[in-house]
Amino acid sequence: MTAAAPVARFATVQLAALDAAGAPGFDAHEHVALVKDAATGLHAIVAIHSTHLGPAAGGVRRWAYASEAAALTDALRLSRGMSYKNAMAGLKAGGGKAVVIADAPKTEALLEAFGDAVAALGGRYLTAEDVGMSDADMVVVSRRTPHVAGLPVAAGEVGGNPGPFTARGALAGLKAAVRHKLGTDRVAGLHIAIQGVGSVGGALARALAAEGARLTIADVDPARAAALAAELGATQVNVAAIMAVKADVFSPNALGAILDQHSIAALDVAVVAGAANNQLATPEDGARLAARGILYAPDYVINAGGIISVVAEYLAKTEGHKVTLAEVNVQVDAIGPRLATLFAEADASGLATDVVADRTAQALIGR
Repeated sequence: MTAAAPVARFATVQLAALDAAGAPGFDAHEHVALVKDAATGLHAIVAIHSTHLGPAAGGVRRWAYASEAAALTDALRLSRGMSYKNAMAGLKAGGGKAVVIADAPKTEALLEAFGDAVAALGGRYLTAEDVGMSDADMVVVSRRTPHVAGLPVAAGEVGGNPGPFTARGALAGLKAAVRHKLGTDRVAGLHIAIQGVGSVGGALARALAAEGARLTIADVDPARAAALAAELGATQVNVAAIMAVKADVFSPNALGAILDQHSIAALDVAVVAGAANNQLATPEDGARLAARGILYAPDYVINAGGIISVVAEYLAKTEGHKVTLAEVNVQVDAIGPRLATLFAEADASGLATDVVADRTAQALIGR
């Protein structure tokens, strides 16, 4: 699918450089832009953390943030995570993220205005779908910019909704963590507590159930959780209770910053392995998990499957670097061995797994 050339609507879309140096999550970001469009109500932030390895790739999230400051913090943290994620996955991409503050309806005009903002960045930022967005939304964005991926494709082709690739990689990473911590190559018979059963968490739950795992699940949408529990024979609990469930593995697949001093103390698991971004609330929380003997699969390593697909689709479009779906799946499945190596390095060094991952990623992006 070829995107239409951007048309002259930039006059209504304003991009202003945002001084974010003192904001939580700022990490020498290359560029942060505040995006506004009075005509559509678009209110967004685009954060470019690093272009050391290539264009800053990362999805656009639409969320009802409490304030612009909260949206900025999320964009900064997520974009830094994308730099680390893309570097650890061996991709020709840097890290960026966009957040759209959901204080106006998500209309086609608003999505087109966001596409204009992406186009105005001149290829420094590559967008795709994230929470609150869909592949159909990306089609609308692509009317205004070619710097978008995650567009619908025919069955068997590379691209489309990155969620299934994220779930596939999370499954590979969870198995690597189970193998390292529990000494088994099988999830059959293991008890896994899953927080969030949307596009990614739901696909992961189905894959685990198919291999014989026993599941306890929770979601902010109780009806969605109830339907999946009935489908899979899983147990449903309230979202407030899922992190205290006694299980072998806790798998967070919703929003971030859920692992903090209090929630870690309540965990009754051997492994934390899930696809949510920015799971650690503070830099100290990785050490807290390690001190409790809980093996943590760093989020930006285990959840890289979606961006692997997105970048493959984009490079095929822009550079003619064609890859098959089977080849992309091989790259996604490599998340398991990558985590196995990381776990071994953490054991050998005595460092927490998140510290090992951070240091490796920082070296790759020249930080």
